[in-house]
Amino acid sequence: MARGSAVAWAALGPLLWGCALGLQGGMLYPQESPSRERKELDGLWSFRADFSDNRRRGFEEQWYRRPLREVRSRGRAGRRLKLGLQVLLGLQARTTTPGKTWFPYVTQAGLELLGTPVCVTQVVSLPQPWSLLFLAGLVNYQISVKGNNLFELEVRLLDAENKVVANGSVTQGQLKVPGASLWWPYLMHERPAYLYSLEVRLTAQTSLGPVSDFYTLPVGIRTVAVTESHFLINGKPFYFHGVNKHEDADIRGKGFDWPLLVKDFNLLRWLGANAFRTSHYPYAEEVLQMCDRHGIVVIDECPGVGLALPQFFNNVSLHHHVQVMEEVVRRDKNHPAVVMWSVANEPASHLESAGYYLKMVIAHTKALDPSRPVTFVSKSNYTADKAASYVDVICLNSYYSWYYDFGHLELIQRQLATQFENWYKKYQKPIIQSEYGAETIAGFHQDPPLMFTEEYQKSLLEQYHVVLDQKRRKYVVGELIWNFADFMTEQCKWQFGSWDNAPSTNDFYFYFLFETEFHSLPRLECNGAIAAH
Repeated sequence: MARGSAVAWAALGPLLWGCALGLQGGMLYPQESPSRERKELDGLWSFRADFSDNRRRGFEEQWYRRPLREVRSRGRAGRRLKLGLQVLLGLQARTTTPGKTWFPYVTQAGLELLGTPVCVTQVVSLPQPWSLLFLAGLVNYQISVKGNNLFELEVRLLDAENKVVANGSVTQGQLKVPGASLWWPYLMHERPAYLYSLEVRLTAQTSLGPVSDFYTLPVGIRTVAVTESHFLINGKPFYFHGVNKHEDADIRGKGFDWPLLVKDFNLLRWLGANAFRTSHYPYAEEVLQMCDRHGIVVIDECPGVGLALPQFFNNVSLHHHVQVMEEVVRRDKNHPAVVMWSVANEPASHLESAGYYLKMVIAHTKALDPSRPVTFVSKSNYTADKAASYVDVICLNSYYSWYYDFGHLELIQRQLATQFENWYKKYQKPIIQSEYGAETIAGFHQDPPLMFTEEYQKSLLEQYHVVLDQKRRKYVVGELIWNFADFMTEQCKWQFGSWDNAPSTNDFYFYFLFETEFHSLPRLECNGAIAAH
């Protein structure tokens, strides 16, 4: 697992002894030091690093993860090294997000330097990490060390009170925690999001003498299982009651932003949401770390969006898609908040070629991580979908009375109920309504309800919620509204969300908050004038 910024900078001070960073001519460069400086880039769709000494080693189509590469190995000690960054925003048919860019997002990215010892704990992995046996938690771990084969390890698992509950001394092993406190989602337990700390202390012998490294990984002990009609966390039925999200902000553009992250999580908890889908790409590691700490469940989706044409389902694309899933699973598998992988959003799954393509990607993802279910988000008809039989949970996007049958709110209950019944009858798998909703212009009113009015949005959601509450008692295991926040794109009917870019709420949220006879919990589609804090 690559080190996240929070962990890296927390450990940066003691690790930078003897490391001098100079600023000359506006360039940041490493000078001679017994430690290794590494660069970290984040928030890019696709990028390649070009070095002034013509030794080009690039990382393409991996904008969603942070590749850490050694800087010192590319230049002599004491020699100035210029780092050039080239951002490639173009999309191709062979990329996991194929086609062209349809939205004018502003990319935010950064360049960070961090120092590590010459012998470093490179990877702390939790392969199939969490299981329960007679009320005891079992934590499997695997540690990779780079730079030296002569080292000693001390592995400790500490509880939330900083007490040691298990320990080890080998690179691969299992820690048993009697009477383990489990990681529970928000609002599902009186003490949600319980985290242990896995501490790894490395001492290696080098020509310069002993070198130490210290690594801490938050660990949540929980199980995930799927039956014909339920999604189970720690053996109990779980209902995804949340949103789809994006990483963007009106004042910062596209990319990760710490203040916005804190604001978003305050809003999620205020709404009573317990889950979101990373539509349609994996988010920054800091987002998942917040989910771990707050008990927000995540459907982790790769950037497999836009797979709409037959030419996108080819062997080159398949090879790249599988590689992307390997990278996503490798980066995010240690997070207890991540409970399911999504390999694509709205692919053309009615095509025969798409059926085989998605079958291969899903099978490979399950082989990478047998501990989590795998899905993709479908908008195909249940009779035509060629890949739904391979997933563990059916995820459906439908916008009745919004993208079609405009204005006919009276049709929603019949259409939605028929959708659920047809899919479940054929596949006998739990179903998540992974997208639904309508856009609203705050302050726009009309009676009878007209599209884009607050009355229309409220009425549309009322109709959806009647059916969702009925089917929730049977086989529907979640609802994720589109979208948590409006995102900056062209002015058209495609914009609709829970919050405007402020964000703020309108009367309909409070309608569902207090009108409990219509729905048991507050709903998430809000847009208006009352500021939320």
